[in-house]
Formats: sequence, structure tokens, C-alpha cells
Amino acid sequence: MTITDRPSNTADLAGGSFSSEPNPCLHPFARPVRPWRGEPGTAGIVAVVGAGKMGLPLAAQFASHGWDVIAVDIDQAVVAAINEGRSHVDEEPGLAELVATAHGDGMLRATTDGAAAAREADVIVLIVPVMLDADSHPDYRYMDAATDSIAPGIHAGSLVIYETTLPVGDTRGRYAPRLEAASGLRAEVEGDNGFLLAFSPERLYSGAALRNLATYPKLVGGLGPSSRDRAAAFYDSVLDAEIVAMSSAEAAEFSKLADTTYRDVNIALANEFANYADRIGVDLTEVIAAANSQPYSHIHQPGIGVGGHCIPVYPHFLLDRAPELSLVARAREVNDGQVDVAIQALKAELGALGGVGVLVLGLTYRHGVKELAYSRALPLIEQLLAAGVHVMAYDPLLTEDEVRAVGAEPWTWGAGAPGVGAIVTQTGDPRWNDLDPAWFPGLQVVLDGRNSLGALEFPDRVNRRGIGKTGS
Repeated sequence: MTITDRPSNTADLAGGSFSSEPNPCLHPFARPVRPWRGEPGTAGIVAVVGAGKMGLPLAAQFASHGWDVIAVDIDQAVVAAINEGRSHVDEEPGLAELVATAHGDGMLRATTDGAAAAREADVIVLIVPVMLDADSHPDYRYMDAATDSIAPGIHAGSLVIYETTLPVGDTRGRYAPRLEAASGLRAEVEGDNGFLLAFSPERLYSGAALRNLATYPKLVGGLGPSSRDRAAAFYDSVLDAEIVAMSSAEAAEFSKLADTTYRDVNIALANEFANYADRIGVDLTEVIAAANSQPYSHIHQPGIGVGGHCIPVYPHFLLDRAPELSLVARAREVNDGQVDVAIQALKAELGALGGVGVLVLGLTYRHGVKELAYSRALPLIEQLLAAGVHVMAYDPLLTEDEVRAVGAEPWTWGAGAPGVGAIVTQTGDPRWNDLDPAWFPGLQVVLDGRNSLGALEFPDRVNRRGIGKTGS
């Protein structure tokens, strides 16, 4: 339980990676108070707006540290599940137990009424999606609606925190005026006439959210010192990680975009390296392992593209405000262009693709996470269909109807598929290493889109291509 103005675990980091272990919980039993004003050792009422894959772990975490939590969601089924003590999020280890315990202890409940929840709460945390519209600009529909839903309940002394990643300046420039207009109060004013407003980006990885909450430093920025300090005190009371109180909401907003955009640019560099490695017949995975043995180098892995809610999206938040960031724009082009590279690789092996059977393995953006957001399987299948390919697909997380919905014919694991001439792996699911080549007597090429098939042997007639591994 530490509040600082600089994260301690990056002070000597030259550029390579580091690993951290979750911090133990050292919080004493929190004393319930009302209203809550940030006194150490006390807990109040918090409303978590958006009880999805990231919001529900937050709600359960807060409840486990003595806070009375109201989860707010527009999905009645989600609200009903929480009010029955059940987690509707399946991929988070430990979450179901935490939700059941919090509900059983009377510390977690849910509602669809955002205004009522905000009226009761001392702290309101918003974590609903901001994605991209058709022109790759921020799509504020859900966040604007969530903000409007809680705004009538904002009262003197409320602390409002945005955890959803936002473009730089949105906490102050977009949402402070919106909340002020609806509530009649002033932001960054303590006392009877105001409320406090802060930004603190979620830094969670699907499948490890609770572990992340105890590990990664929590970044907090406010509209001013009062908002920052109250928000830092809140997170210090509910998290076991270090709390980093930053100079402004804008600095905190920028930090999340810098983090995710760095990864996008790094992956784009790896993908360009991969294309060169294929041309000269060198195994890029060997090259990266060698280069990263020097601590200043932290080259990421190449692949068939980048999916998910974060890395393909947040660079566009920067570009929306700073179009001069040409390197960021080029990285997006490179990573989105990896599907075109895959199509060209198949054509190089098979010639014309019309009439060929191609099996795509893995449709979600990442194996083990049932989410199709910006998955590269979607444009891959679209381009294959446009080329006249008979596309089959399999993902252990999806039903046959869900596979059909993306335009592919479902394939059943273990079924013979003599018409399949090519396999493309779009995720790195370890299960792919259990494939039996005998299921595919007509197989000619395997395109290993995540370089994850190292344990699988194919007959000599099958040409295996990786990303940056064609010459291996």
C-alpha cells in the first residue's frame, strides 16, 4: 500500500522486459464510513459502471477489500447473475469464487439504474467500451450513454473515475463539462458545490485480471490535486499494488496510449523483420532470441496480425488527436497488412486459390479468450472467400453457429477433411500441436500464423511456412 509519483519497478529498466509477482494484501480491516472522504483504513460505497470482463473483476476486487459495491450494467442477465452471486465471466481464475463470497457477505449487488447507484455511492468508476467507428475514430456511444446514466446521481463530494482508455484530454474536455451540466456541480471543487474527477486506466489482461490488479502499478491522474489525491486514496484502499499519483489526467491518459501503441509499433517492426527474414531465408525467432539477450532489446514476436480491444484500437486514439504521428500510422498499416501477407503466401504455395479448401484454426483474437473484437480471422476469412476459397474453421471456444456467423463452414475436431489443401493458424492455441496430419490427406501447406507449431510433424509433401520462418 504505497502512493508515489513514479513507479518504482521501472527506475533502472534499460529497455528489456521485467516480471513481477503479485503483492500480498497487507490491508487491515476497513472501517465503513459514510460519506467516505479518503481517510486511511476506511471504506465507503462504490458504483462500478460496466460489469463486463474487466468491470466485474474490479467490482469483486473492491468488495474483497471492504467496500460496498454496486455493479451497474444495461444487460439484465448480467445484473441477475451478480444478484444471484454468480460470475458471468468464465475466463478469469478465482473470479467466480470472489463474486460468490462478496455477494454472500452482502458486499456486492447489481442494478440497471445508474443514477440511483451514483446517488448512493461515494465513488463511481466507469469501465465501458470506447471502440472505433467505421472511419477509425473513437466511438463514444457507450461511454456517453454510461456517463449520462450516472450524471443525475452525482452529488456534492462524489468522486468519478474513468478507467476505460480514452483519447488524451477527454476526461477534462469531454466528460467534465457533461457531468457538470447534468449535475449542476463543478468539477475539481470540494464541498457543497462540487465533485472530483479522475482518470485511472485499467491495465488488465484477459485471463489474469485479478493477478494484474495485485501486480501492476496503478496509474492515477486527476483534474487537479484534490481529484488526484482522493482517487489515489481510493485505489490505495482497494488494491495491493503500488499507486502512482500522476501530475494530471492527461498524463495518465497518455500513459495508457503510450503503453499500447509501443506494443503495436514493436510488433509492426517484428513483422517487417519477418518479411525480410522470409526473403533471405533466416529464422527470425532465432534472431529475436539472440537480439533480446542484450537488455536494451525487447523485440516482440511477429504474427498474422494484431487483434483485441486494445492494441489495434488505442493507436487510433492518438492519431485522432495527433495525425502527425506517422510512425504510429505506419505500424497500424503494417500489422493490418499481415493478412495480405498471409494471402500472398498461400498463393505462392498453391497458385490460384479458387476452389481450394482452407481450414482456419482459431477465430478469437487470442486463444483462451472468447472475444472476436478485431480478430484477424475476420478479414482473413473475408479475403479467402473473395478469392473463391472453400473456408472451413474451428475454434474450441465457439459453437458451430458462431463459426457460420463469420462466413466459414464449421469443422469438427478430428473429422477427416480430404478437401483441405491448406491450414492457417490464426491463434497460438497449444491444441493445434495435437493435430493429426492423417485427417488431411490432401494437405499441401500449413501457414503457422503464430509460429506455435514447433512440436507438430507433417509429411514431406506438406510445406510449413511460419511468419519469418520460411527458411527454417
